Amino acid sequence: MIIFKRHAGVFIARGKEDALVTKNLVPGSEVYGEKRISVETDGEKVEYRVWNPFRSKLAAAIMGGVDAIHMPPGSRVLYLGAASGTTVSHVSDVVGPASCIDSTAQPEAVFAAEVKKLQADKLKPQEQLTLEPYERDHAVVVGVFRPPAKAGK
Repeated sequence: MIIFKRHAGVFIARGKEDALVTKNLVPGSEVYGEKRISVETDGEKVEYRVWNPFRSKLAAAIMGGVDAIHMPPGSRVLYLGAASGTTVSHVSDVVGPASCIDSTAQPEAVFAAEVKKLQADKLKPQEQLTLEPYERDHAVVVGVFRPPAKAGK
């Protein structure tokens, strides 16, 4: 098995059938029953997880030839709408250990804490509303990026 880099953190495993893969953030575990591939190079064993483009729109875009995914290792990603966890689990493989929102906390407390994090990252919230009755315990925050003020202004 030969592994080629496709994007930062995303690879193509060349073999009998080519496969899109990510380096497994938690070797030995799987998220949604995906196939795992172990490759040994110079005595070091690395495990990859196959990323199925029929279960992930982002994987489909990568396989379709998208130029950039704009999520290099170490970046911060807000991923909304993780249904079965296929895409978000591979995004986590790509960017590295990612914190998750506490699903056991009261939604209002989670919303307020997340808005504070966005404000600390220079996002100025313009609007916030819950998605009830369409989506339980979900909210949307619309905001604009507020770049740091230039010196002397």
